Amino acid sequence: MNYISWAVIALAAYSLVAPLMKVATTGQGKIPSDVAALIANGILVTATIGVIVVSGQSVSDSVVSPKLPYVLVAGVCLAVGILSYYRALSLGPVSIVAPIFGMFLAVSALVGIVALGEPVTIRKVAGILLAVLAVFLVSVE
Repeated sequence: MNYISWAVIALAAYSLVAPLMKVATTGQGKIPSDVAALIANGILVTATIGVIVVSGQSVSDSVVSPKLPYVLVAGVCLAVGILSYYRALSLGPVSIVAPIFGMFLAVSALVGIVALGEPVTIRKVAGILLAVLAVFLVSVE
């Protein structure tokens, strides 16, 4: 499969995270958002270990890589982002929280352009601006 196929699978799966977490972290019998994050990400860790084992990837080579600091900082950012996202979902409507969280796509595109030197095109700029407009329209009550 190519990267587009994987991206579509990611879209389909991740689209269900917000509504499922909203149901899990609100109402009678609710699970605290931090506990929900632990359980959900525990499944992620378990699945990732399975993929690494099945594919025969070496973890030991990676922990001595000069690129490891990038992974560690990304992990901290992921932890802050997911814990904050789940907390926001437990407090607010999915229809507002998820689009605001989803702006990471446009912000990541900007970081790619500014920090990584990826090419700027009119279409990319238009897409980012339209994404900002879309989130604004969806999120303003």
